[in-house]
Amino acid sequence: MHDLFATHDALAVAGLIKARKLDARELLDHTLRRLRDANEELNAVADLYAGELLERSVAAAGDGPFRGIPYLVKQLMAECAGTPTTLGSRFFAREPVSAADSAAVARMRRAGLVIVGRTNTSEFGLAPTTEPAFGGPTRNPWRLDLSPGGSSGGSAAMVAARVLPMAHATDGGGSIRIPASLCGLFGLKPSRGRISLAPIGETLAGAGVQHCVSISVRDSAALLDATAGAQPGDPYGAPPPAGTFLEAASRPPGRLRIAVMRRPVGGAALEPALVRTIERTAKLLEDLGHHVEEAYPDYDAERLNEAFWRVMCANTWTNLQVRANGRTPGPDDIEPVTRLYAERGRAVTADEYIRAVQTFHRTGRRLGAFFEAYDVLLSTTLAITHLPLGRVRTDRSADEFEKAVAPLTPFTAVCNATGIPAMSLPLDWTDGGLPIGLHFAARYGAEEILYSLAGQLERARPWRDRRPPPVRSKRGHPC
Repeated sequence: MHDLFATHDALAVAGLIKARKLDARELLDHTLRRLRDANEELNAVADLYAGELLERSVAAAGDGPFRGIPYLVKQLMAECAGTPTTLGSRFFAREPVSAADSAAVARMRRAGLVIVGRTNTSEFGLAPTTEPAFGGPTRNPWRLDLSPGGSSGGSAAMVAARVLPMAHATDGGGSIRIPASLCGLFGLKPSRGRISLAPIGETLAGAGVQHCVSISVRDSAALLDATAGAQPGDPYGAPPPAGTFLEAASRPPGRLRIAVMRRPVGGAALEPALVRTIERTAKLLEDLGHHVEEAYPDYDAERLNEAFWRVMCANTWTNLQVRANGRTPGPDDIEPVTRLYAERGRAVTADEYIRAVQTFHRTGRRLGAFFEAYDVLLSTTLAITHLPLGRVRTDRSADEFEKAVAPLTPFTAVCNATGIPAMSLPLDWTDGGLPIGLHFAARYGAEEILYSLAGQLERARPWRDRRPPPVRSKRGHPC
């Protein structure tokens, strides 16, 4: 059982449990031991359940496709009954526990997942790394001096280490796809409204979504089947698929029209290693029968970036006020960049906010026109190959922070602003053996196309056996 998730995905292990070839309780106890041991090295789990809380999680798991599979939920954009949601912040560490699950978490449980803890995140999810002052930095199992990315880095680190087959993640500007790229995982950001954010209405003017990072494509697809759908009163919902996402993942995609970007829109040229990986992927796609050509969507990247930070700042201020419930954060309660953004957000006028949201919508229409001519847009996920710990600092100026963030989000954030689905696949590797994610985006509501293409690419260039060195506990044995 020790290395089970290195050879089996979640659906396969759930199948063993259903066939009574594997005891669910033994799997749970074994996974909890591995999580504790691996966490000594990775610092990825902020809260690991035990006692009555764990037993309630076991009892709440339904008889769905993931029956008996242990699962971690990020400390952001999701409420788990009986635990606080800290947002990676010291200021909210003492918050009252959630009275009920959020809608998506309730669906995860009905799908059979046993929630066993909460994963580390950057404070408020602002940074595309996972190095909060509260909880400390999460390390990348590929190399411990590197960040797993963020803000879903805690989830990605544990899945990359093969302690779990998948874990919850959220994405407001790339926070599913960035850690998927840096950790060698599959990560799909769904369309706006695909998974309900109830009981809240939306986040980041619709830019924020949630789903998971996983080792296999089909686990991600099956989980989206289980969690997708609007709740009564949701402000919007994505169009329903023609079939299931799981079916799409095993179905040939047909001949797709694929546009290739060798640089960000309005940005500088990529380093040669990243250009080469795009070219190798383009050649693979051509060999698979797709039409591939270089093309770029037409939108104002600088104006979109300004709008994005304005929306981010306004949301930071508002969320801080709402969740603080009248409390005022002290000098050490929140990180300097969080405080700077909150103060900027406090000064955002209604006119400025509405214009920023209109920029989101204007850009969405530009991309909508682009996807009339193309089915998929290909780039790398990031404009860098790796992220050293400490490169993105939240204790410096906002300008320094944004300069460090820029190479992590030039391909990802536009998908959030416009609500379109996008995914990162670990299809290439640096000369030093680190994973490189390739980024694929599609028109709004077209997750089926992405899953179908992802399944084809997973079969053509499998990545399961490309895994980091075994994580070792402080006692010296492999996790």
